[in-house]
Amino acid sequence: MKNLIKPLSLAAITLLIFGIIYPLAMTGLAHLLSPRGAAGKPVYRDGALIGFENIGQSFDSPDYFWGRPSAVGYDASATGGSNRGPSNPDFLLLVQSRIDTLLKYHPGIGPEDIPPDMVTASGSGLDPHISKAGALMQAKRIAAGRQMSEEKVRELIESHTQRPLLGILGPGDIVNVLKLNLALDEEAKRSK
Repeated sequence: MKNLIKPLSLAAITLLIFGIIYPLAMTGLAHLLSPRGAAGKPVYRDGALIGFENIGQSFDSPDYFWGRPSAVGYDASATGGSNRGPSNPDFLLLVQSRIDTLLKYHPGIGPEDIPPDMVTASGSGLDPHISKAGALMQAKRIAAGRQMSEEKVRELIESHTQRPLLGILGPGDIVNVLKLNLALDEEAKRSK
């Protein structure tokens, strides 16, 4: 029995420190540094909740930028990827269907012009960003649908592009789809 007291005490202390104290300290620190981060950063327009900055949502109108496909139908209560890989025939059919849709709505581009993030879902299924290349690919469609100059749409993309921290930390140039679509609506209001 004497030989069991030390290991059990060590296990209890380790459980207390790393199972309770450390997670609570990290959660408290996260809330202190980013109080709205855990809530998905809600976005309001005219007092109404219209989405979340950190949670992707579906945009399917030709007049809006389309986000990254979702393996969970943009259901935040069921986040996750599809776990299908490039050897899965169902996955290949799904990707081909997405490519065909993009080619239909973006005449003049070929399959090689489509960035991978526009036809594959993220690991969470709720990625709120697309690559800058994915946004630029859609510029012509957006300009035509909104009767805006393509140059103005490209300026909006550029002004909403987030770059890696210090040029190396984080993903490459990305664009938050919700923020970009809100900027499109604001530009439309100013143009009237």
